[in-house]
Amino acid sequence: MTNRLHTLLARNARDLEGGPGRELIEGRRVLVTGAGGTIGSELTRRVARMSPARLIAYDASEYNLYAVDQELSEIGRGRLNWTAALGDVRDETALRHVFEDERPEVVLHAAALKHVPLMERHPCEAVLTNVGGTVNVMRMARETADAFLFISTDKAVNPTNVMGATKRVGEKVVQALSQGAKSHAAIVRFGNVLGSTGSVVPLFEKQIQRGGPVTVTHPDITRWFMTVEEAAGLVLQAAALPAEPGQADVFVLDMGEPVRIDDLARSLIRLHGLRPDLDIPIAYTGLRPGEKLTEEIFYSAEGVSPTAIEGVLKAKANGIDYPRLEEAVDALLAAAAQRDEAETLRLLHALEPAFRPD
Repeated sequence: MTNRLHTLLARNARDLEGGPGRELIEGRRVLVTGAGGTIGSELTRRVARMSPARLIAYDASEYNLYAVDQELSEIGRGRLNWTAALGDVRDETALRHVFEDERPEVVLHAAALKHVPLMERHPCEAVLTNVGGTVNVMRMARETADAFLFISTDKAVNPTNVMGATKRVGEKVVQALSQGAKSHAAIVRFGNVLGSTGSVVPLFEKQIQRGGPVTVTHPDITRWFMTVEEAAGLVLQAAALPAEPGQADVFVLDMGEPVRIDDLARSLIRLHGLRPDLDIPIAYTGLRPGEKLTEEIFYSAEGVSPTAIEGVLKAKANGIDYPRLEEAVDALLAAAAQRDEAETLRLLHALEPAFRPD
């Protein structure tokens, strides 16, 4: 499957193993939130191989955390000091206990709700996890950790859906709380991760196995793609890059040209030894709520520049005063906690005007 995914990438995957990422992790206490997810679990594997002083895998899903715990048992084999901590980033009390007990020096915040159509139907849940959880983790990390990294998405740039808007507000929270913080903070924006839970490739695989049709929303829709290995490597490299005090820079992998999803579907059908349109039909179903034809990876005002790591680009994020943001964020979280969807969407738009709910 891994070789097949690399073939679908239509470019050479970037090697982001080792280097400053290892220097960041070795001998330090590392917390990974969302450790049972696609990116989070790959991060735990990589961190485990980099000789941390201690690894704390934190996740709200019992099954996902169990699976990661079993993997760490195999990877560690008596030489890895780790714990699997069950908890939700929304739960400030539970999170506080983890920070007080474990004293993480490096925090990799991967916990998120990220399925676009589901979050359109559940905006309050998206806000509570993607905004509220980020507020909780960042507030604690800025007090104790040396490095904090927030995983965002290309959908946070001029967002048209709830998931992207909540991630954009999460970026603003990190940028604001990084000012005056003990830790240096970084933000990483991802394109789509090939083979991740909820991504198009596993869906297409199932549809091909059933004999089709393979469903594509629009013949011209494009997305940037990266492998899970690239994504995890980018997180560790970005977290280790030098940062100015009180400044949260945004990092993005140079992912080449966007890929047409229609081309991706046809390539995957051919990799199965079948013929698109003849053996396996392709059906166009129409754009889903909140879905764009094309994504963006930077805002025009961010000022993009290369970094010391080939293929990793940096954008200078604009400074945001948290007192100016805090009242609006608190109001948003209060509306979401009350499950007041209309008010939640109104306040989300107020915080990120590019997002315009129907």
